[in-house]
Amino acid sequence: MVIQPSHWQNTSVLVTGHTGFKGSWLSLWLSRLGARVHGYALDSPTTPNLFESARVADGLASDIRANILELGTLKQALHVAQPSVIFHLAAQPLVRIGYAEPLETFSTNVIGTANLLEAIRDVPSVKAVVIVTTDKVYDNREWIYPYREIDALGGYDPYSASKAAAELVVASYRASFFSSPLQHFPNIATARAGNVIGGGDWAQDRLIPDCLRSFEQGKPLKIRYPQAVRPWQHVLESLSGYLLLAEKLLGSDGNNYARAWNFGPTIDEHASVSNVVERIATCGGWLEQIEFLASGNNPHEAGLLQLDASRARLELGWRMCWSLDRALKATVEWHQAWLAHKDMYAFTLKQIDTYQNQ
Repeated sequence: MVIQPSHWQNTSVLVTGHTGFKGSWLSLWLSRLGARVHGYALDSPTTPNLFESARVADGLASDIRANILELGTLKQALHVAQPSVIFHLAAQPLVRIGYAEPLETFSTNVIGTANLLEAIRDVPSVKAVVIVTTDKVYDNREWIYPYREIDALGGYDPYSASKAAAELVVASYRASFFSSPLQHFPNIATARAGNVIGGGDWAQDRLIPDCLRSFEQGKPLKIRYPQAVRPWQHVLESLSGYLLLAEKLLGSDGNNYARAWNFGPTIDEHASVSNVVERIATCGGWLEQIEFLASGNNPHEAGLLQLDASRARLELGWRMCWSLDRALKATVEWHQAWLAHKDMYAFTLKQIDTYQNQ
């Protein structure tokens, strides 16, 4: 699997949600590839955050701070940037916040996606769009089979339902406004990635950030769903999939790739929450008390969630480069470098280069 710098050199790219964890990593990688990266997002939701720690703004062609729900501002940003490629990551990304703020979650994730698609209709420079959703868009039956792109969408909680609804919005716009054989339209795909980990994530109620905070502060680590199984992967794994997908969408047969794609590890790399906690504690040399909480005291979250990424491996040539242990090691190394006040811009780029050269 090789990301082609020639596809990105001097290419205008818009990243929505560029101040977030995944958006910051993607913006740095695109800048490294020679793209002219334009960002559109609210301020980073946490302090500290990767965007500031790794000086992401230094590599941006423009940095607009606005809500994805502001359609007029979004349209103006697209007209100024004239992007060839758009990566849409702006979202409310947390399950538990979805329970606390369901209306904001639905508005951001559903109407925000519709706003972007509506704005694209007036910008002919756009050739490829990757809409990032989640592995939680599926109607989870808690069965042992990994979900394929053809399986039914669903969503028990507001976050999952909002992302499944965003998938329907994309499909509707693609069929209604971007499919005429008489006109050239952008090729639009959705990307459903498993649980991502990596340095620079300080979000609340995410396993790895919670682990690092507890270990760093010497406090007991409270685990809500120790037996829950997830398709864990380093953030660069999913981002490499998005980049490869965008490259395919830009091709002469790009319309063949304008559909949904899963990005996740093979079944043997899926792991339970308790297993991941034990691995990261071992990786960092921490021996801390772990407290397992009764699942009944917490909002519903899926117990078993597995993805089938065969389509991406066979048709995109995408593959996982790092095992779960390697991903956890890279995450711990990033965090320890940050604690040591190292140059995190250089350190983050070094991890990107190491990954890309696998």
